[in-house]
Amino acid sequence: MGLDQYARTQNAKGESTDIAYWRKHPNLQGFMEELYHERGGTEEFNCVDLELTIEDIERLEKCIEKDILPHTKGFFFGESSRDSDDIEYDISFCEVARQEIEAGKTVVYSSWW
Repeated sequence: MGLDQYARTQNAKGESTDIAYWRKHPNLQGFMEELYHERGGTEEFNCVDLELTIEDIERLEKCIEKDILPHTKGFFFGESSRDSDDIEYDISFCEVARQEIEAGKTVVYSSWW
């Protein structure tokens, strides 16, 4: 049991494709939860689909590069790693997500814990 996080694309036909998966990256979860609440979300941020925009992706990428994702804790969340492979994976996600949005697809983040 623990924090599982996913990003996927959706096209106009409703078809979806997974583009990223994280296991226990609570600081990313914290970023996404803050975004959810900024948009008026009031429920617990668990099993919620959050649509991401180009602006969201750019903001996320800057936070990753500057190492300023919000420090986040939670039951079963674990600790976010700051090793170069994890940072590279997060940046790669941002690049893929940006390309998918520019291609007209919707990018959605969701998590389960």
